[in-house]
Amino acid sequence: MAEAETKHDKFKRLAAQRVTNALKKIELIGNLSSPGYEYSSEEVDKIFAALQQTLDSTKSRFSKSIKEETGKFEL
Repeated sequence: MAEAETKHDKFKRLAAQRVTNALKKIELIGNLSSPGYEYSSEEVDKIFAALQQTLDSTKSRFSKSIKEETGKFEL
């Protein structure tokens, strides 16, 4: 009988798949910089601001989980 997948193993498996997919999609955004497209610096800034905001928000979700586990109080 096969061993049950642990929570950590499941995390690693799903994280590898999802990060790989996200990186591929970001590379596709980079393809928009080719001469076949026209764009302004404001549009580029808006794209990267949106990406950075999502990254920051997602990263903070992991920080909250760690703080909750430790029971540490912060103001």
